[in-house]
Amino acid sequence: NFIGVEVTHARAARLLHTLMLHAMRFAAAVASLCTVNALHVHASVIRTHAKSSRSTSAAMVGNQADGTPLVGLPPANVLAPGGYTKQIPDLLAQEEALQMVKTTFEDALKKNVNLVRVSNPMFLNSKGGFNDNLNGVERPASFSPRDYKDTTLEVPFSLAKWKRWALHHYDVPAGKGIVTNFNGLRCDDDVDFTHSLYIDQFDWEKVITREDRTVEYLQQTVKGVYAAVTVTEQAVSKKFGIKPLLPEQITFISSDEMIEMYPDATPKERENLVAKEHGAVFIMGIGGFDGPTPADGKTLRHDGRAPDYDDWTTQRPDGGYGINGDLMVWNPLLGMAFELSSMGIRVDKDVLVKQLDIMGCPERADNLWHRLLLDGTLPLSIGGGVGP
Repeated sequence: NFIGVEVTHARAARLLHTLMLHAMRFAAAVASLCTVNALHVHASVIRTHAKSSRSTSAAMVGNQADGTPLVGLPPANVLAPGGYTKQIPDLLAQEEALQMVKTTFEDALKKNVNLVRVSNPMFLNSKGGFNDNLNGVERPASFSPRDYKDTTLEVPFSLAKWKRWALHHYDVPAGKGIVTNFNGLRCDDDVDFTHSLYIDQFDWEKVITREDRTVEYLQQTVKGVYAAVTVTEQAVSKKFGIKPLLPEQITFISSDEMIEMYPDATPKERENLVAKEHGAVFIMGIGGFDGPTPADGKTLRHDGRAPDYDDWTTQRPDGGYGINGDLMVWNPLLGMAFELSSMGIRVDKDVLVKQLDIMGCPERADNLWHRLLLDGTLPLSIGGGVGP
């Protein structure tokens, strides 16, 4: 079909399956350096839950004897003997808890945000513009099927843009949306105790009206997503006897406010400061630059965001820009902020053109996906990913 998501040749399917198995095993090897309590990471546990190894942990602690931390490893106090005790020691019970996290969260998310589960593609045609471009420099895992040498298929980074097409495909009405359990690969992602090459997350998207493109609607939706997180924490805590950690309510703050509060801190340091203070925060206004174009040498506004899904240029009532953001919680075990979700109100056709120009890639408007948005085929929407 026109987005290249249906590949029927068995060899192509086996090739991707083998590739994903290798990625999962590599992710498990990295994650085995430190198993983190499932409740500390909630929907992101998929990336860090592999088996713990005493010999590996002992070797890592030894490597840090001089006080120098090794890149990609958890804090030394976590790795040290007695630094972390598994809340669920039994490996099969861990798997049961992980599955409970996923099913409980998905059910609550569907209820709170009014979503229906759908299937999703394993491949996307590289020429359609349906793949998430992330920051524009990451390499997708790709291949050409034996019988279609002129076609390049990519394993998606995320389903940020495909989901909006799916809303059109399923003819979803305003106020309703879709959710899917997405698995993907990121060849150039950081590989450490919170990141992997393998992605396992929930991707969701919801049709909205023009009147819904507001900060109020964004915050209302964020509260629904966060409520699904806390319901999941309570359910798993009750079943496995683990003390819950998250606050009942989430705090909203903008990246502009954070700069005013901590002008000399880096974006990551600001995240740590506000997450530690509030326990759970939604940081609004992420993406773009504080100058007209990247060529001006201006500073990235908190963090990178692709120009063709989240709206990071619309001005908010508080004077800041961007009706999108990141949901973060404080992880006391690791002593750091932990991102659970990136989400936002999506670009309309005018914002798309503006953000493509800001990022210096107006040629993307010629891609199939972008043409569908510009001609009004794709609906207005809000969406995000929950997990990695």
